[in-house]
Amino acid sequence: MAIFWKHVTRSSSLLQRFKRHVTVANSGHHSHFLPSRSVTTSEGHRPFIVHKRSLDILHDPWFNKGTAFSMTERDRLDLRGLLPPNVMSTHLQIERFMVDLKRLEVQARDGPSDPNALAKWRILNRLHDRNEVMYYKVLIANIEEYAPVVYTPTVGLVCQNYSGLFRRPRGMYFSAQDRGEMMSMVYNWPSEQVDMIVVTDGSRILGLGDLGVQGIGIAIGKLDLYVAAAGINPQRVLPVMIDVGTNNEKLINDPLYLGLQQHRLDGDDYLAVVDEFMEAVFTRWPNVIVQFEDFQSKWAFKLLQRYRNTYRMFNDDVQGTAGVAIAGLLGAVRAQGRPMIDFPKQKIVVAGAGSAGIGVLNAARKTMARMLGNNEAAFNSAKSQFWVVDAQGLITEGRENIDPDALPFARNLKEMDRQGLREGASLVDVVKQVKPDVLLGLSAVGGLFSKEVLEALKGSTSTRPAIFAMSNPTKNAECTPEEAFSILGDNIIFASGSPFSDVDLGNGHIGHCNQGNNMYLFPGIGLGTLLSGARIVSDGMLQAAAECLAAYMSDEEVLQGTIFPSISRIRDITKEVASAVIKEAVEEDLAEGYHGMDPRELRKLSQDEIAEYVKNHMWNPEYPTLVYKQD
Repeated sequence: MAIFWKHVTRSSSLLQRFKRHVTVANSGHHSHFLPSRSVTTSEGHRPFIVHKRSLDILHDPWFNKGTAFSMTERDRLDLRGLLPPNVMSTHLQIERFMVDLKRLEVQARDGPSDPNALAKWRILNRLHDRNEVMYYKVLIANIEEYAPVVYTPTVGLVCQNYSGLFRRPRGMYFSAQDRGEMMSMVYNWPSEQVDMIVVTDGSRILGLGDLGVQGIGIAIGKLDLYVAAAGINPQRVLPVMIDVGTNNEKLINDPLYLGLQQHRLDGDDYLAVVDEFMEAVFTRWPNVIVQFEDFQSKWAFKLLQRYRNTYRMFNDDVQGTAGVAIAGLLGAVRAQGRPMIDFPKQKIVVAGAGSAGIGVLNAARKTMARMLGNNEAAFNSAKSQFWVVDAQGLITEGRENIDPDALPFARNLKEMDRQGLREGASLVDVVKQVKPDVLLGLSAVGGLFSKEVLEALKGSTSTRPAIFAMSNPTKNAECTPEEAFSILGDNIIFASGSPFSDVDLGNGHIGHCNQGNNMYLFPGIGLGTLLSGARIVSDGMLQAAAECLAAYMSDEEVLQGTIFPSISRIRDITKEVASAVIKEAVEEDLAEGYHGMDPRELRKLSQDEIAEYVKNHMWNPEYPTLVYKQD
């Protein structure tokens, strides 16, 4: 798949059409013109018509500007006298908020068991409830500091405590008690247009298990990143919880738990609820994209296969995790000073065979096969590069009741005999015998990469072995960077799912800790799918996203051990990933266009013009001018 695209001829008639769409009104934004074609957003930033005023505006977080309302707006919206007289700039508003946040961090804690991260989440959440624009302005400006607060690892703590943290409704809840009513329920959501839905059933939140209805915290956190990283308009996102009960006995017996206090539905009853939800949301919003999040392995693959060829949807745990892992694996090859085309030669030991582990295995196998010729022989050859270890040890063909999803990666018994391994061999034994290039952890078992396992990796035949401790949240990471670098020295590549600090190795040497988090990909996959109007999210679009991320870092950065970029560059990364997804959707003839851009016009855009098209459709947190009109 080409990373670089050919420049194409442009038509003057299309140029005129784009110019007619340009609107610059009270926006704080500037239209961006390339030398020969405008690809600015067709939405622009016109004054926004509202049908409420006075206190109703101040209590609506979508339109509230707080002290930033101008005097003319205060008159138009009957706000004069309801706010202090000093009109503040957004810069001063943020400065005032940040001073308050730093002061309240400790005071907002609910006793010694409530960490500062959760206190920060509380304060940010209150801002979110009051003023959406300012919330996202703060989040984008401080994304490195606050991404771990609104997303992993703090979001895990939020989900565990969500019944106690719940204050104001955010998102929608479809429960097993709502069967037969979802088609009408979906019209209770006030937005006429929804672009992105993140949905969970709470059955496997991160590595924390079944958290039931409290899992909606993960959907809220993911959509915060869709807004901050991809510039999806916050008025067009919808977090969703499908509550079919919980098998967490502690929650069932907790009188303060907010969800259904019954055991989970299963089988056809479960499918009927999810089917009805999908039909309802796509009936009201035919062009919405639905991201499935933290469904237990039992259902993750089944639901993906059930819907992926019918609806615009993807599963981030299966496909997003796989894409980030592929980008990291290709980056590890580059860090060895080798071309990415050498990836099929890598020996990879994978710890974990859940939805994330199997998703990575399938994607890595397809990537290797494509590099080897993309035929059946290449596909069969590629699977020999993987050794999969789960809770019962090495998976071989001798295992009884083997998971069908893991079966393609089960090792041949005779071959394992020659390697000195057997069915159920321990991770330490597998690492000793295989001498892998990569040790990839997707097990959700904290500390799984013990001292013995890391010592065994010293025997790797690689010039620079890679350790990927990808499980979230932080306490579930298979090992820490300090443990890896202290045992194996500085000549390794280290990546984790949750953020860790770099390690000072002394003598001016730094052990780089790469955060291989899904946030690098899912916002760009969603944005690229939206702006291309692709009918489905194809394997090719996901592969394009992964390859784009793998190629993002410079050769110099990669050779220094940095294979993933800084979170501070997340909007630029997302723009590049979205552009790659759009280009692939066009090449696969899946694109149906978006607003004023039809697929024929998309096909005529150069690489730079696609990037500009994406950039100009990314929402920025600027206060619009509000005009009241009686409903």
